[in-house]
Amino acid sequence: MITKHEQILRYIEELGVGSKISVRQIAKELEVSEGTAYRAIKEAEAQGMVSTIERVGTVRIEKKQKQNIEKLTFAEVVNIIDGHVLGGREGLHKTLHKFVIGAMKLEAMMRYVDAGSLLIVGNRYQAHKLSLQHGAAVLITGGFDTSEEVKQLADELQLPIISTSYDTFTVATLINRAIYDRLIKKEIMMIEDILIPVKESFYLKATDKITDWYQLSDSIGHTRFPVVDDNMKVLGIVTSKDIIGHDDQLSVEKIMTKNPITVGGRVSVASAAHMMVWEGIELLPVVDNHKRMIGIISRQDVLKALQYIQKQPQMGETFPDLIMNSFREEKDENGIYFKGEVTPQMTNHLGNIASGVMTTLITETGSRAVRQFKKGDMVPENIMVYFLKPVQIESVIEIRPRVLEVSRKFGKVEVEVYHQGNIVGKAMMSVQIFER
Repeated sequence: MITKHEQILRYIEELGVGSKISVRQIAKELEVSEGTAYRAIKEAEAQGMVSTIERVGTVRIEKKQKQNIEKLTFAEVVNIIDGHVLGGREGLHKTLHKFVIGAMKLEAMMRYVDAGSLLIVGNRYQAHKLSLQHGAAVLITGGFDTSEEVKQLADELQLPIISTSYDTFTVATLINRAIYDRLIKKEIMMIEDILIPVKESFYLKATDKITDWYQLSDSIGHTRFPVVDDNMKVLGIVTSKDIIGHDDQLSVEKIMTKNPITVGGRVSVASAAHMMVWEGIELLPVVDNHKRMIGIISRQDVLKALQYIQKQPQMGETFPDLIMNSFREEKDENGIYFKGEVTPQMTNHLGNIASGVMTTLITETGSRAVRQFKKGDMVPENIMVYFLKPVQIESVIEIRPRVLEVSRKFGKVEVEVYHQGNIVGKAMMSVQIFER
Protein backbone atom coordinates (compact mmCIF):
# COMPACT_ATOMS: atom_id res chain seq x y z
CA MET A 1 0.00 0.00 0.00
CA ILE A 2 1.35 3.43 -0.95
CA THR A 3 2.05 5.75 2.00
CA LYS A 4 0.94 9.39 2.17
CA HIS A 5 4.60 10.42 2.00
CA GLU A 6 5.09 8.52 -1.26
CA GLN A 7 1.77 9.88 -2.60
CA ILE A 8 3.02 13.46 -2.09
CA LEU A 9 6.36 12.71 -3.77
CA ARG A 10 4.58 11.28 -6.82
CA TYR A 11 2.31 14.33 -6.93
CA ILE A 12 5.32 16.67 -6.88
CA GLU A 13 7.12 14.61 -9.54
CA GLU A 14 4.14 14.97 -11.91
CA LEU A 15 4.04 18.78 -11.57
CA GLY A 16 5.35 20.88 -14.45
CA VAL A 17 8.77 22.50 -14.15
CA GLY A 18 8.34 25.99 -12.65
CA SER A 19 5.17 25.11 -10.69
CA LYS A 20 5.01 26.63 -7.22
CA ILE A 21 4.11 24.45 -4.24
CA SER A 22 3.58 25.09 -0.55
CA VAL A 23 3.00 23.06 2.58
CA ARG A 24 -0.52 24.44 2.98
CA GLN A 25 -1.43 23.78 -0.67
CA ILE A 26 -0.16 20.17 -0.58
CA ALA A 27 -1.91 19.52 2.73
CA LYS A 28 -5.23 20.84 1.37
CA GLU A 29 -5.15 19.15 -2.04
CA LEU A 30 -4.01 15.73 -0.82
CA GLU A 31 -5.83 15.87 2.53
CA VAL A 32 -2.75 15.25 4.66
CA SER A 33 -1.35 17.01 7.71
CA GLU A 34 0.94 20.00 7.21
CA GLY A 35 3.72 18.08 9.02
CA THR A 36 3.49 15.21 6.51
CA ALA A 37 3.47 17.70 3.62
CA TYR A 38 6.51 19.54 5.01
CA ARG A 39 8.57 16.33 5.40
CA ALA A 40 7.69 15.19 1.86
CA ILE A 41 8.66 18.57 0.35
CA LYS A 42 12.01 18.40 2.17
CA GLU A 43 12.53 14.89 0.79
CA ALA A 44 11.71 16.18 -2.73
CA GLU A 45 14.25 18.97 -2.22
CA ALA A 46 16.90 16.42 -1.20
CA GLN A 47 16.11 14.43 -4.37
CA GLY A 48 16.57 17.55 -6.52
CA MET A 49 12.93 17.80 -7.64
CA VAL A 50 12.22 21.17 -6.01
CA SER A 51 14.20 24.21 -4.94
CA THR A 52 13.37 26.86 -2.34
CA ILE A 53 14.10 30.34 -3.69
CA GLU A 54 14.19 33.45 -1.53
CA ARG A 55 11.07 35.65 -1.86
CA VAL A 56 9.65 33.24 -4.45
CA GLY A 57 8.92 30.06 -2.52
CA THR A 58 9.34 26.39 -3.38
CA VAL A 59 9.41 25.66 -7.10
CA ARG A 60 9.40 22.41 -9.09
CA ILE A 61 12.69 22.24 -10.99
CA GLU A 62 14.11 19.92 -13.60
CA LYS A 63 15.87 17.09 -11.83
CA LYS A 64 19.54 17.26 -12.79
CA GLN A 65 20.89 14.32 -14.71
CA LYS A 66 24.40 13.10 -14.01
CA GLN A 67 25.72 14.45 -17.31
CA ASN A 68 24.45 17.98 -16.52
CA ILE A 69 25.64 18.21 -12.95
CA GLU A 70 28.20 20.89 -13.82
CA LYS A 71 25.45 23.31 -14.87
CA LEU A 72 23.98 25.70 -12.30
CA THR A 73 20.46 27.09 -12.05
CA PHE A 74 20.07 30.86 -11.73
CA ALA A 75 18.67 30.27 -8.23
CA GLU A 76 21.96 28.61 -7.24
CA VAL A 77 23.88 31.55 -8.72
CA VAL A 78 21.89 33.92 -6.46
CA ASN A 79 23.01 31.92 -3.41
CA ILE A 80 26.64 31.66 -4.56
CA ILE A 81 27.11 35.42 -5.05
CA ASP A 82 24.86 36.55 -2.15
CA GLY A 83 22.68 38.38 -4.65
CA HIS A 84 19.08 39.56 -4.67
CA VAL A 85 16.59 39.28 -7.51
CA LEU A 86 15.36 42.51 -9.15
CA GLY A 87 13.04 40.84 -11.65
CA GLY A 88 12.24 37.64 -13.57
CA ARG A 89 11.82 35.46 -10.49
CA GLU A 90 9.76 32.93 -12.46
CA GLY A 91 12.91 31.98 -14.41
CA LEU A 92 15.18 31.23 -11.45
CA HIS A 93 14.77 27.48 -11.97
CA LYS A 94 16.31 27.70 -15.46
CA THR A 95 19.82 26.42 -16.16
CA LEU A 96 22.87 28.58 -16.79
CA HIS A 97 24.82 27.37 -19.86
CA LYS A 98 27.64 29.93 -19.82
CA PHE A 99 28.47 33.36 -18.44
CA VAL A 100 29.74 36.39 -20.35
CA ILE A 101 31.60 39.36 -18.81
CA GLY A 102 30.36 42.59 -20.36
CA ALA A 103 33.61 44.56 -20.41
CA MET A 104 33.39 45.76 -24.03
CA LYS A 105 31.31 47.93 -26.33
CA LEU A 106 27.62 47.08 -26.57
CA GLU A 107 27.71 45.77 -30.16
CA ALA A 108 30.69 43.51 -29.44
CA MET A 109 29.12 42.32 -26.18
CA MET A 110 25.96 41.07 -27.90
CA ARG A 111 27.98 38.79 -30.20
CA TYR A 112 28.70 36.57 -27.20
CA VAL A 113 25.27 36.71 -25.55
CA ASP A 114 22.73 34.04 -26.47
CA ALA A 115 19.81 32.17 -24.90
CA GLY A 116 20.64 30.49 -21.60
CA SER A 117 23.74 32.58 -20.89
CA LEU A 118 24.32 35.05 -18.04
CA LEU A 119 25.69 38.53 -18.74
CA ILE A 120 27.84 39.90 -15.90
CA VAL A 121 27.89 43.68 -16.23
CA GLY A 122 27.71 46.92 -14.25
CA ASN A 123 25.02 49.65 -14.38
CA ARG A 124 24.56 49.69 -18.16
CA TYR A 125 20.77 49.73 -18.64
CA GLN A 126 20.90 49.29 -22.42
CA ALA A 127 23.08 46.18 -22.02
CA HIS A 128 20.58 44.80 -19.49
CA LYS A 129 17.71 45.28 -21.94
CA LEU A 130 19.48 43.85 -24.99
CA SER A 131 20.69 40.84 -23.02
CA LEU A 132 17.15 39.96 -21.95
CA GLN A 133 15.96 40.36 -25.55
CA HIS A 134 18.66 37.88 -26.60
CA GLY A 135 17.27 35.33 -24.11
CA ALA A 136 20.02 35.78 -21.49
CA ALA A 137 19.77 36.56 -17.78
CA VAL A 138 21.65 39.52 -16.26
CA LEU A 139 23.90 39.79 -13.20
CA ILE A 140 24.60 43.38 -12.17
CA THR A 141 27.77 43.85 -10.12
CA GLY A 142 28.71 46.63 -7.69
CA GLY A 143 25.30 46.64 -5.99
CA PHE A 144 23.69 48.71 -8.78
CA ASP A 145 19.98 48.71 -9.66
CA THR A 146 18.32 48.77 -13.08
CA SER A 147 15.38 50.60 -14.67
CA GLU A 148 11.72 49.73 -14.11
CA GLU A 149 11.43 49.04 -17.86
CA VAL A 150 14.15 46.36 -17.63
CA LYS A 151 12.52 44.80 -14.54
CA GLN A 152 9.16 44.57 -16.31
CA LEU A 153 10.82 43.02 -19.38
CA ALA A 154 12.56 40.45 -17.12
CA ASP A 155 9.20 39.50 -15.58
CA GLU A 156 7.57 39.17 -19.00
CA LEU A 157 10.36 37.00 -20.41
CA GLN A 158 10.82 35.06 -17.15
CA LEU A 159 14.55 35.75 -17.22
CA PRO A 160 16.19 36.64 -13.89
CA ILE A 161 17.95 39.95 -13.38
CA ILE A 162 20.16 39.72 -10.28
CA SER A 163 22.17 42.30 -8.35
CA THR A 164 25.21 41.67 -6.15
CA SER A 165 27.53 43.93 -4.17
CA TYR A 166 30.60 41.97 -5.37
CA ASP A 167 32.81 43.21 -8.20
CA THR A 168 32.97 41.47 -11.59
CA PHE A 169 36.21 39.56 -10.91
CA THR A 170 34.94 38.17 -7.59
CA VAL A 171 31.60 37.12 -9.11
CA ALA A 172 33.26 35.35 -12.05
CA THR A 173 35.65 33.59 -9.65
CA LEU A 174 32.81 32.39 -7.40
CA ILE A 175 30.72 31.06 -10.29
CA ASN A 176 33.74 29.46 -11.94
CA ARG A 177 34.70 27.71 -8.69
CA ALA A 178 31.15 26.37 -8.26
CA ILE A 179 31.15 24.97 -11.81
CA TYR A 180 34.66 23.53 -11.31
CA ASP A 181 33.63 21.81 -8.08
CA ARG A 182 30.75 20.20 -9.94
CA LEU A 183 33.06 18.97 -12.68
CA ILE A 184 35.02 17.10 -9.99
CA LYS A 185 31.79 15.71 -8.54
CA LYS A 186 30.81 14.57 -12.03
CA GLU A 187 33.88 12.30 -12.13
CA ILE A 188 32.99 10.63 -8.83
CA MET A 189 30.61 7.77 -9.44
CA MET A 190 27.98 7.26 -6.76
CA ILE A 191 26.06 4.16 -5.76
CA GLU A 192 22.85 5.74 -7.14
CA ASP A 193 24.51 5.67 -10.60
CA ILE A 194 25.01 1.90 -10.65
CA LEU A 195 22.40 0.35 -8.37
CA ILE A 196 19.83 -2.13 -9.62
CA PRO A 197 16.54 -0.32 -8.80
CA VAL A 198 14.06 -2.00 -6.49
CA LYS A 199 11.57 -2.71 -9.30
CA GLU A 200 14.28 -4.80 -11.01
CA SER A 201 15.74 -6.25 -7.79
CA PHE A 202 14.99 -9.56 -6.15
CA TYR A 203 14.10 -9.69 -2.48
CA LEU A 204 11.99 -11.61 0.03
CA LYS A 205 9.32 -10.43 2.43
CA ALA A 206 9.69 -11.25 6.13
CA THR A 207 6.65 -13.55 5.95
CA ASP A 208 8.00 -15.58 3.00
CA LYS A 209 8.98 -19.20 3.61
CA ILE A 210 12.23 -20.99 2.90
CA THR A 211 10.43 -22.61 -0.05
CA ASP A 212 10.09 -19.10 -1.53
CA TRP A 213 13.86 -18.68 -1.19
CA TYR A 214 14.41 -21.92 -3.15
CA GLN A 215 12.01 -20.81 -5.92
CA LEU A 216 13.66 -17.39 -6.23
CA SER A 217 17.16 -18.86 -6.16
CA ASP A 218 16.30 -21.46 -8.85
CA SER A 219 14.72 -18.82 -11.13
CA ILE A 220 17.59 -16.28 -11.10
CA GLY A 221 20.62 -18.25 -9.94
CA HIS A 222 21.45 -16.05 -6.92
CA THR A 223 21.63 -17.16 -3.29
CA ARG A 224 21.65 -13.87 -1.33
CA PHE A 225 18.52 -11.77 -0.93
CA PRO A 226 17.50 -8.79 1.21
CA VAL A 227 14.51 -9.33 3.49
CA VAL A 228 12.06 -6.41 3.75
CA ASP A 229 8.80 -5.60 5.54
CA ASP A 230 5.59 -4.32 3.92
CA ASN A 231 7.02 -0.75 3.84
CA MET A 232 10.20 -1.93 2.05
CA LYS A 233 12.36 -1.35 5.13
CA VAL A 234 15.35 -3.70 5.17
CA LEU A 235 15.18 -6.17 8.04
CA GLY A 236 17.92 -8.62 7.13
CA ILE A 237 19.81 -10.71 4.58
CA VAL A 238 19.19 -14.40 3.90
CA THR A 239 21.80 -16.63 2.21
CA SER A 240 22.23 -20.31 1.40
CA LYS A 241 24.18 -20.79 4.67
CA ASP A 242 21.23 -19.51 6.69
CA ILE A 243 18.69 -22.01 5.35
CA ILE A 244 20.76 -25.20 5.79
CA GLY A 245 19.10 -27.65 8.19
CA HIS A 246 15.80 -25.73 8.54
CA ASP A 247 12.27 -26.75 7.68
CA ASP A 248 11.06 -25.50 4.27
CA GLN A 249 7.94 -23.94 5.83
CA LEU A 250 9.88 -21.79 8.30
CA SER A 251 9.67 -18.05 7.57
CA VAL A 252 12.88 -16.39 6.41
CA GLU A 253 12.47 -13.85 9.22
CA LYS A 254 13.42 -16.59 11.70
CA ILE A 255 16.73 -17.51 10.08
CA MET A 256 17.91 -14.30 8.35
CA THR A 257 20.94 -12.26 9.45
CA LYS A 258 19.37 -9.25 11.16
CA ASN A 259 20.47 -5.59 10.97
CA PRO A 260 22.58 -6.00 7.83
CA ILE A 261 24.97 -3.33 6.58
CA THR A 262 23.21 -1.02 4.14
CA VAL A 263 24.40 1.93 2.09
CA GLY A 264 22.84 5.19 0.84
CA GLY A 265 22.64 6.19 -2.80
CA ARG A 266 24.97 9.20 -2.32
CA VAL A 267 27.88 7.05 -1.11
CA SER A 268 30.78 6.87 -3.57
CA VAL A 269 31.46 3.60 -5.37
CA ALA A 270 35.02 3.56 -4.00
CA SER A 271 33.76 3.80 -0.40
CA ALA A 272 31.27 1.00 -0.99
CA ALA A 273 34.00 -1.16 -2.57
CA HIS A 274 36.22 -0.66 0.47
CA MET A 275 33.34 -1.56 2.78
CA MET A 276 32.41 -4.70 0.84
CA VAL A 277 35.99 -6.01 0.68
CA TRP A 278 36.71 -5.17 4.33
CA GLU A 279 33.47 -6.76 5.62
CA GLY A 280 33.49 -9.65 3.12
CA ILE A 281 30.07 -8.65 1.74
CA GLU A 282 28.83 -9.83 -1.66
CA LEU A 283 25.58 -7.85 -1.76
CA LEU A 284 24.51 -4.51 -0.27
CA PRO A 285 20.94 -3.21 -0.02
CA VAL A 286 20.74 0.49 -0.99
CA VAL A 287 18.33 2.52 1.16
CA ASP A 288 16.87 6.02 1.27
CA ASN A 289 16.80 8.38 4.28
CA HIS A 290 13.93 6.39 5.79
CA LYS A 291 15.84 3.09 5.54
CA ARG A 292 13.54 1.85 2.75
CA MET A 293 15.20 -0.22 0.05
CA ILE A 294 15.61 1.58 -3.28
CA GLY A 295 17.84 -1.05 -4.90
CA ILE A 296 20.80 -3.37 -4.47
CA ILE A 297 24.44 -3.57 -5.57
CA SER A 298 26.74 -6.56 -5.78
CA ARG A 299 30.50 -6.63 -5.39
CA GLN A 300 30.74 -7.43 -9.10
CA ASP A 301 28.72 -4.27 -9.95
CA VAL A 302 31.10 -2.17 -7.84
CA LEU A 303 34.29 -3.59 -9.37
CA LYS A 304 32.92 -3.14 -12.91
CA ALA A 305 32.12 0.49 -12.07
CA LEU A 306 35.66 1.08 -10.79
CA GLN A 307 37.05 -0.35 -14.03
CA TYR A 308 34.74 1.95 -16.03
CA ILE A 309 35.87 5.02 -14.06
CA GLN A 310 39.50 4.40 -15.05
CA LYS A 311 38.58 4.69 -18.74
CA GLN A 312 36.92 8.09 -18.36
CA PRO A 313 38.76 11.36 -19.13
CA GLN A 314 39.64 13.44 -16.08
CA MET A 315 38.11 16.92 -16.17
CA GLY A 316 38.91 18.59 -12.85
CA GLU A 317 41.88 18.56 -10.51
CA THR A 318 41.35 17.58 -6.89
CA PHE A 319 43.52 18.81 -4.00
CA PRO A 320 45.77 15.70 -4.15
CA ASP A 321 46.31 16.43 -7.87
CA LEU A 322 47.22 20.06 -7.12
CA ILE A 323 49.62 19.04 -4.34
CA MET A 324 51.34 16.38 -6.45
CA ASN A 325 51.74 18.85 -9.35
CA SER A 326 54.51 20.46 -7.30
CA PHE A 327 56.46 17.18 -7.20
CA ARG A 328 58.24 15.30 -9.95
CA GLU A 329 58.92 11.60 -10.00
CA GLU A 330 62.59 10.55 -10.23
CA LYS A 331 64.46 7.29 -10.10
CA ASP A 332 67.78 6.06 -8.71
CA GLU A 333 69.33 2.75 -7.68
CA ASN A 334 66.91 2.53 -4.71
CA GLY A 335 63.80 2.90 -6.87
CA ILE A 336 61.40 5.78 -7.48
CA TYR A 337 61.22 8.87 -5.28
CA PHE A 338 59.48 12.25 -5.45
CA LYS A 339 61.07 15.67 -5.20
CA GLY A 340 59.41 19.06 -4.88
CA GLU A 341 59.12 22.36 -3.05
CA VAL A 342 56.80 23.27 -0.18
CA THR A 343 54.64 26.00 -1.74
CA PRO A 344 52.75 28.66 0.26
CA GLN A 345 49.44 26.84 -0.36
CA MET A 346 50.79 23.75 1.43
CA THR A 347 51.61 25.51 4.70
CA ASN A 348 49.74 26.28 7.92
CA HIS A 349 49.60 29.70 9.62
CA LEU A 350 53.10 29.17 11.05
CA GLY A 351 54.67 28.67 7.62
CA ASN A 352 55.31 24.93 8.11
CA ILE A 353 53.94 22.21 5.86
CA ALA A 354 50.41 21.37 7.03
CA SER A 355 49.88 17.92 8.54
CA GLY A 356 47.01 17.20 6.11
CA VAL A 357 49.25 18.01 3.14
CA MET A 358 52.01 15.77 4.53
CA THR A 359 49.50 12.92 4.93
CA THR A 360 48.32 13.44 1.33
CA LEU A 361 51.92 13.33 0.08
CA ILE A 362 52.55 10.11 1.99
CA THR A 363 49.32 8.55 0.69
CA GLU A 364 49.83 9.55 -2.95
CA THR A 365 53.51 8.61 -3.19
CA GLY A 366 52.98 5.34 -1.33
CA SER A 367 50.11 4.38 -3.63
CA ARG A 368 52.13 5.24 -6.74
CA ALA A 369 55.00 3.08 -5.49
CA VAL A 370 52.70 0.08 -5.00
CA ARG A 371 51.26 0.72 -8.48
CA GLN A 372 54.72 -0.02 -9.93
CA PHE A 373 54.16 -3.64 -8.87
CA LYS A 374 50.39 -3.98 -9.12
CA LYS A 375 48.00 -2.12 -11.42
CA GLY A 376 44.70 -1.08 -9.87
CA ASP A 377 43.00 1.40 -7.57
CA MET A 378 44.64 1.92 -4.19
CA VAL A 379 42.45 2.63 -1.17
CA PRO A 380 44.47 3.48 1.99
CA GLU A 381 43.42 1.16 4.79
CA ASN A 382 45.78 2.21 7.55
CA ILE A 383 48.39 4.98 7.86
CA MET A 384 50.68 5.22 10.86
CA VAL A 385 52.88 8.34 11.01
CA TYR A 386 55.46 7.72 13.70
CA PHE A 387 57.95 10.53 13.08
CA LEU A 388 57.34 14.09 11.95
CA LYS A 389 59.42 17.28 12.13
CA PRO A 390 58.38 20.78 11.01
CA VAL A 391 59.29 21.62 7.41
CA GLN A 392 59.11 25.29 6.51
CA ILE A 393 57.86 27.07 3.41
CA GLU A 394 60.01 26.90 0.22
CA SER A 395 61.93 23.87 1.50
CA VAL A 396 62.80 21.24 -1.11
CA ILE A 397 61.88 17.77 0.16
CA GLU A 398 62.34 14.23 -1.11
CA ILE A 399 59.74 11.53 -0.47
CA ARG A 400 61.03 7.96 -0.71
CA PRO A 401 58.44 5.16 -0.61
CA ARG A 402 59.67 1.59 -0.15
CA VAL A 403 57.28 -1.28 -0.91
CA LEU A 404 57.55 -3.96 1.78
CA GLU A 405 54.84 -6.34 0.69
CA VAL A 406 52.35 -6.68 -2.16
CA SER A 407 49.74 -9.34 -2.92
CA ARG A 408 46.67 -9.57 -5.15
CA LYS A 409 44.50 -7.40 -2.89
CA PHE A 410 46.90 -5.87 -0.39
CA GLY A 411 50.00 -3.70 -0.29
CA LYS A 412 52.28 -2.42 2.47
CA VAL A 413 54.72 0.46 2.01
CA GLU A 414 57.07 2.48 4.20
CA VAL A 415 57.43 6.18 3.31
CA GLU A 416 60.34 8.41 4.40
CA VAL A 417 60.52 12.19 3.89
CA TYR A 418 63.92 13.97 3.68
CA HIS A 419 65.00 17.62 3.79
CA GLN A 420 68.67 18.45 3.07
CA GLY A 421 69.58 14.82 3.65
CA ASN A 422 67.90 14.67 7.08
CA ILE A 423 64.82 12.60 7.72
CA VAL A 424 61.82 14.78 8.68
CA GLY A 425 58.99 12.29 8.40
CA LYS A 426 58.35 8.57 8.46
CA ALA A 427 55.15 6.56 8.01
CA MET A 428 53.84 3.06 7.39
CA MET A 429 50.85 2.59 5.11
CA SER A 430 48.75 -0.38 4.04
CA VAL A 431 46.39 -0.24 1.05
CA GLN A 432 43.66 -2.35 -0.46
CA ILE A 433 44.03 -2.99 -4.18
CA PHE A 434 41.06 -3.16 -6.53
CA GLU A 435 42.13 -4.70 -9.82
CA ARG A 436 41.11 -2.90 -13.04
